[in-house]
Amino acid sequence: MVFGMLIFPDMTQLDFTGPYEVFARSPGCDVKVIAKSLQPVAAKGGLKFVPDTTLGDAPSLDLIFVPGGPGVGALMEDRDVLEFLRKQAAHARYVTSVCTGALVLGAAGLLKGYRATTHWLSLELLPVFGATAVPDRVVIDRNRITGGGVTAGIDFALTIAAELCGEKTAKAIQLLIEYDPAPPFASGHPRTADSSVVEDLRRARAPAQAARLEQAKRAAALYC
Repeated sequence: MVFGMLIFPDMTQLDFTGPYEVFARSPGCDVKVIAKSLQPVAAKGGLKFVPDTTLGDAPSLDLIFVPGGPGVGALMEDRDVLEFLRKQAAHARYVTSVCTGALVLGAAGLLKGYRATTHWLSLELLPVFGATAVPDRVVIDRNRITGGGVTAGIDFALTIAAELCGEKTAKAIQLLIEYDPAPPFASGHPRTADSSVVEDLRRARAPAQAARLEQAKRAAALYC
């Protein structure tokens, strides 16, 4: 199977690298890193990635994947990217995302009528695209598979590995990468984090979320 993983400026690198680590270890999976050009792409924080191929030269994909990050705002209104996703989704076995990559799928009209998840701060934006927001770590609805925020990408990818290669293989990959989470704080989601921490973060992120809502509305008006 050919997996196509989209990268773009200001993406969150762990949205991409977590799933990549699992996909690259999955038997029979050929992973392509796709961007608008072959120039290195800088993620949020400056880490750079080198694409394998471009939107125009990408092969037919069995799985298309979109990470999230600050750069999704521009991507939601990028006609070339959205058309690429629609074209690939028409024949892909799986259409997937992690974190706010779901908003890009939504902007392309690919989540209308589907259940999906994204980063908890952006769950309320999914209905703008006609999707049903589900606050779960991984959500599967037919051939749409979406993961929650950032670190959920590893759970998401292991779920796909089990689907394609069998549970035993997925368990072996999990063991090889020693994915055995034991966080120092119970602060990874609003349902477990201190309410004061949640509210402080909501207030700090409010301007960015308001701007993203407006971008989502514009994208939905054009493409959905």
